[in-house]
Amino acid sequence: MATFTSSRGAALNLQDFVKLLRSRWLTVFVTALVAVLGAVIMSLLTTPLYQASTRLFVSTAAGSSVSDMYQGNRFSQERVISYAELLMGETVAQRTIDKLGLDLSADDLQGHVKASVKPDTVLIEVDVLAESAVRARDIANTLSDEFVAMVRELETPENGTVPDARVVVEQRASVPDEPVIPQTARNIAIGLALGILLGIGVAVLRDLLDNTVKDRETLEDITGTGIVGNIPLDKDRRKQPAISFDRENSAISESFRKLRTNLQFLAVDNPPRVIVLTSSMPSEGKSTTAINLALALAEAEHNVVLVDGDMRRPMLHNYLDLVGSVGFSTVLSGRASLQEALQKTRFPGLTVLTSGAVPPNPSELLGSQSARKLLGELRAQFDYVIVDSTPLLAVTDASILAAGSDGVLIMARFGQTKREQIAHAVESLEGVGAPLLGAVFTMLPTRGGSSYGYGYGYYGAENAERSPRHQLSADPSTPKPHTSGTETGQPPTEISDVAGEAVRRRPNQ
Repeated sequence: MATFTSSRGAALNLQDFVKLLRSRWLTVFVTALVAVLGAVIMSLLTTPLYQASTRLFVSTAAGSSVSDMYQGNRFSQERVISYAELLMGETVAQRTIDKLGLDLSADDLQGHVKASVKPDTVLIEVDVLAESAVRARDIANTLSDEFVAMVRELETPENGTVPDARVVVEQRASVPDEPVIPQTARNIAIGLALGILLGIGVAVLRDLLDNTVKDRETLEDITGTGIVGNIPLDKDRRKQPAISFDRENSAISESFRKLRTNLQFLAVDNPPRVIVLTSSMPSEGKSTTAINLALALAEAEHNVVLVDGDMRRPMLHNYLDLVGSVGFSTVLSGRASLQEALQKTRFPGLTVLTSGAVPPNPSELLGSQSARKLLGELRAQFDYVIVDSTPLLAVTDASILAAGSDGVLIMARFGQTKREQIAHAVESLEGVGAPLLGAVFTMLPTRGGSSYGYGYGYYGAENAERSPRHQLSADPSTPKPHTSGTETGQPPTEISDVAGEAVRRRPNQ
């Protein structure tokens, strides 16, 4: 089976190649469309040409015997090849121009005349192209007449006896009904075929040059841990990042429930309670994941606090309609107590500590003993502390928070996060000794691998495709009627293969 090379350098089989075309179908379509439009434009700009045709018959003097007749026929067949060359020559072209008074040069007319010989016959087909149907007919007939006269002159001996060979016009030209050039249908078909081939080539080339993370294996290899969540694309998250888990059973809500389940089973003996969510770059879905992971945990009757650890570009207070001026930085600076800064939300079980006023020294504040003490107080008061932090490659804030946490979840946006970016982010976490719990694939396309979301932290889709490969386990801890796993009656110790892989890949703490 033919193989191709993927963006990861591995060989692609036919199934992978079809998957690549599905993900790059827009590239192929646009390239084919441009090629077809080019063919149409070329056809429209091409000057129409009409073709008129005549047929000439070459004969020789007949002998009295069978042998003479055979020799005469062979002589005629040999003659027609030379006559075809003469028909496309300069002499007969100039004689035709002079006869009709054409405003053409002999070279121009020669380019529009074609003489062809039918195999094993003494017939010559003469085709003439011209911009006018009548002119094409007149040139074809006149050219044939002038050639007959020229052959008579060439073949007649000097003594005036009967020539051995002669040419007659067997079929005269008529006025053609429609032009033969341009052949619009053929041009479009050729343009479509070339466009599709070129589009496939461009699609493969783009895949070869694409260094973004687009599959589970690549993300797991780079991070050295398993994928604990697959969040589909959902443009509704643009308007409302928080999901109402009490009345929603969409694909994206199920994905967060499964993320919650996998998180609870990552370390059964010592489950992480202070969890930092980060990413390599902005716009990879950190904030929305943090909000909805906290809501999913709260739905399972856990007491959860969501902390905005992004003191440079805080967003949680906007997403949840809270007061943003009093929060994390305010408590650390001593201007408010923790109890005064904590804000209840409209969601049961979820409390939020917003970022507070933007300080001039976020890294120093987050790295202080006061910050570690504050996280310890939150751990004592709540079942889970979910911290939404900054991107790892932008500033050091996330690394500082991660070093003092129980574990880190790193986000990777499908088709946008580059492999070297996620690799550098993981190195940053390893440099401070932060335990990496797992990776979360965000903004997964709902169809064909080609739908992307845009914006800072918005993603997901209600109608996301659910492949077994990307499915996480159902959550046995979710109360009815919103659970996806309690109805099955399975024991809570049965978790998904994805969570199990994350446990196996997670570094020793």
